Amino acid sequence: MQWEQLLSLKRQGDTSKRLRKEQDDTRLGFEVDYDRIIFSSAFRSLQDKTQVIPLSKTDFVHTRLTHSLEVSVVGRSLGRLVGKKILEKHPYLQNIHGYQMNDFGAIVAAAALAHDIGNPPFGHSGEKAIGEYFKTGNGKKYRDQLTDKEWQDIVDFEGNANGFNLLTASRPGIEGGVRLSYATLGAFMKYPKESLPKKPTKNIADKKYGFFQCDKAFFQDVANELGLIPNKTGNDIGFERHPLAYLVEAADDICYTIIDFEDGINLGVISEDFALEYLIKLVKNNVQVDKYKSLTTKEDRVSYLRALAISSLINDAVKVFLDNEEAILAGKYPYSLTEQGKYTAQMRDIINLSIENIYQSREVVEKEVIGYRIINTLLDTFCTAYNNKFEGVENNYDKLVLKLLPEKFVTNKTSLYDRLLHICHFVSTLTDGKALLLYNTITGNK
Repeated sequence: MQWEQLLSLKRQGDTSKRLRKEQDDTRLGFEVDYDRIIFSSAFRSLQDKTQVIPLSKTDFVHTRLTHSLEVSVVGRSLGRLVGKKILEKHPYLQNIHGYQMNDFGAIVAAAALAHDIGNPPFGHSGEKAIGEYFKTGNGKKYRDQLTDKEWQDIVDFEGNANGFNLLTASRPGIEGGVRLSYATLGAFMKYPKESLPKKPTKNIADKKYGFFQCDKAFFQDVANELGLIPNKTGNDIGFERHPLAYLVEAADDICYTIIDFEDGINLGVISEDFALEYLIKLVKNNVQVDKYKSLTTKEDRVSYLRALAISSLINDAVKVFLDNEEAILAGKYPYSLTEQGKYTAQMRDIINLSIENIYQSREVVEKEVIGYRIINTLLDTFCTAYNNKFEGVENNYDKLVLKLLPEKFVTNKTSLYDRLLHICHFVSTLTDGKALLLYNTITGNK
């Protein structure tokens, strides 16, 4: 892979080439990507979507929105630090093509900002709930009418693939969705493969999938423009990662490891003593003991350690990336940056503690149970009504239900796969609160 190709400014629908040296630096294309994501309705919905604790009213707890903003900030730092060294190593990128250090930061920041944009309500349990409605619920009746890959898209519903669809899918008058640069889309694509074969290798890029069958053609167009390396054979589609996708992933890994841990401490489900014991391993070379002792509240002390820990992990991820740049460009680096770093063991210890005390806490489990029931009910109600309408057998209740769909989801889909995925898209865009409100309306509990 070549950096000048990987940093493509092309957007969906372009008929002429966009050159970096001809860009207006006051309104740079990669920065426009960030702005477009910020102003999208899908991004706004993250303010009421679960990060760790569903439907939480606690001030301390992060939502998907605050998490995404923080991942974006960390991603920007990672991108700039890497970009500086890349330009020193490959000066032609700046001298001939006009790329700047901040371009790398802007691309990673925008992709990181959007990294959770496709996640359904109620966190990762929401993804599982959508899949299991079709795998074991009433939705399994549709199996025989879909191809294997179409079926796998639905029973293994993936927030990353849904995010790619939200960012790129056209609708009347809105061609190309948000129309991000291909470089940003490439950095967003952490898992550049289709849903089957599932986990064909231990390569980190094969861990999940990154696009639905309905988006295959455009996904391939993006990959080809960027010069991504194909790594599947026959009728299966898959590529090695865009190098900057490693930085987006690292930013996410750093934030959810450290900041979810911070949430757990502030909520009181993890003791402050644990915070010091675990975080000190990451910050012992940078911590100012006098400053730490001068902080009088738990929140301030934990915040100080968190900031130092994130800084340590950023610098470590940058070193791992630069040490392995050639392997990454050759498509021969099958790991995440954080699993090959200096602090891999410490991060794993923190995650294990968070799993035990936060992710599997009674409050989280109870609300995930509620989320399963809500999503199952919404899918069953809207899939039934939407398909009954297409087949010409809708009853009055179906007509009433379909009036609850937002205007942009009132559209006709001819194939069963497209209809089912359309309803999955709709449910996935709901906030936790809106999903609960719709559920109460449908079940008569309002």
